[in-house]
Amino acid sequence: MDSIVDVPDPFIDLHAHSSVSDGTERPAELVRAAAAAGLDAVALTDHDTTAGWADASGSARELPLTLLPGLELSTRIGFRSVHVLGYLVDPHDPGLVEETDRIRSGRLSRAHRMVDRIGEDHPITWADVLAQASPGATIGRPHIADALVARGLESDRSAAFRGILHPASGYYEPHEAPSPLRGVELIRQAGGVPVIAHPAASSRGIVIDEPMLRDLVDAGLGGLEVDHRENLAHGKRTLLDWASRYGLFVTGSSDYHGTGKPNRLGEHRTARVAFDAILSEATGSAPVVGPGSRLS
Repeated sequence: MDSIVDVPDPFIDLHAHSSVSDGTERPAELVRAAAAAGLDAVALTDHDTTAGWADASGSARELPLTLLPGLELSTRIGFRSVHVLGYLVDPHDPGLVEETDRIRSGRLSRAHRMVDRIGEDHPITWADVLAQASPGATIGRPHIADALVARGLESDRSAAFRGILHPASGYYEPHEAPSPLRGVELIRQAGGVPVIAHPAASSRGIVIDEPMLRDLVDAGLGGLEVDHRENLAHGKRTLLDWASRYGLFVTGSSDYHGTGKPNRLGEHRTARVAFDAILSEATGSAPVVGPGSRLS
């Protein structure tokens, strides 16, 4: 009688950031770290940019894993930030390129204004912030946080976000971004698959309500990121119920930022069925499959 071999599920992490946005490792280094952590697949999802894809892809072609190129698109509902992960988009799609250029420009202006305001009360300058960012990186609050740490004004990034960079501090201001509905539409128009990132994060509860979810589903929303360290248990139950009722897949991810956050690669995983759904729906670009990848 033939023996039955229990093949473990693939080790898939679909949310990670490089130094092109607010991570601390270059895209190629991130991919190598994913392989060293035993991942079978990792997604590069830098904020509002695909600039790290080429560097990450070069590394992925030499390693036994699969890279899902993507991005994390900034959207807003009033003062609430809603992040939409977009997998396998066309990085040259005119609509997406125009919107991400606009978002990054707005982020830069907003960060500059915040630093000027903080600098009235604390010894920090714009040059301090630039010193914490890689050339061409999408400048944002994490880089301001790193500058505050370097100046000895906060102990680490997390402390900076709880303190000087907290919305109640008086220094914060929101940045311009499209609506979640427009974000989902842009990602689908670019041939990608949209997933709402950490919708039940502890700092703000569930960032969308059910009527809005229905509109997003109608616009092409593919899934919800449920297993994430910031999602609260009761929120995750609601998300799972919504996913079941509206035919959405669910993902699990680390939201890795290198040393910029305590999140570790692979601390939450995505099931193969969700990974396959993304591949089957995407038309904008293709995954990068390294030699010996289990997901080839």
